[in-house]
Amino acid sequence: MLRIGIDLGGTKIEGIVLRGATEIIARRRIATPAGDYPATVAAVAALVADLEREVGAQRLPVGIGHPGAISPFSGLIKNANSTCLNERPLKADLEAALGRALRMANDADCLALSEAQDDGAAAGAACVFAVILGTGVGGGIVIDGRLRSGPNAIAGEWGHNPMPWPRVDWHEVPGPLGWDGRLGAIEDWLSGPALARDHRDLTGVAWSGEQIVAAAAAGDAACSATLARYQERLARALASVINLLDPDVIVLGGGLSRIERLYETVPALWARWVFSDQVVTRLLPARHGDASGVRGAAWLWPG
Repeated sequence: MLRIGIDLGGTKIEGIVLRGATEIIARRRIATPAGDYPATVAAVAALVADLEREVGAQRLPVGIGHPGAISPFSGLIKNANSTCLNERPLKADLEAALGRALRMANDADCLALSEAQDDGAAAGAACVFAVILGTGVGGGIVIDGRLRSGPNAIAGEWGHNPMPWPRVDWHEVPGPLGWDGRLGAIEDWLSGPALARDHRDLTGVAWSGEQIVAAAAAGDAACSATLARYQERLARALASVINLLDPDVIVLGGGLSRIERLYETVPALWARWVFSDQVVTRLLPARHGDASGVRGAAWLWPG
């Protein structure tokens, strides 16, 4: 069976055609029309059409991973850091544009679903928490192979909780103001833009996350200090998840998940805040990297 997966991100839209369980036979990526809702709907529809032409098929099942969630009460998008989507009937508009029923889920939910499969980083795990560390910070939960959305469609939305155990000496109180109007949320300390902001605020140097990571690897003391703060904040934030959910595996995706040192330093740090004598939860990178979310979107339809 052929299925299309679409990953609707803040900066790019990626699409694949998946054959069977794991074989990707077509892939395309385009830029997301920044802040333009009608253009975003049109871009997704055009991408689906291009993929279908490439594989010589029509009206394939389409699964879409997107920021935020679809409100079970209004049917409108809520909680998306791509704010042009909020309060919009994205599912209805895309179904009208594509002329078929769609399955849609939060992008972190799609990451969790992908990595919980037999070829994923969390294969065989009973409880998986998947994290996106990118333009925003999201989370998704898979329990016994099944995606957990919740009655409010917000399961896993840890990024909008306050940063736990805030440090006054690091100016974490009250914390930065997020796009959602809240102060000091996890997303506003752990996203890619947040990492860059933290470095700029303390050093006056406006570097991207990639530049900070590269300079730290080359021995830059200021960049190493910025990453040390980031690692401790991630450890505190994930410790609060472990205390609540006690997952077998935590999988990291998104651009910042490529910081290799996280997988050693963060588990070494989080024991300080986890309410247990030992912590056996594993922290792993997404096995399918940038393709994991779009794979999970295709997996919204059974193979």
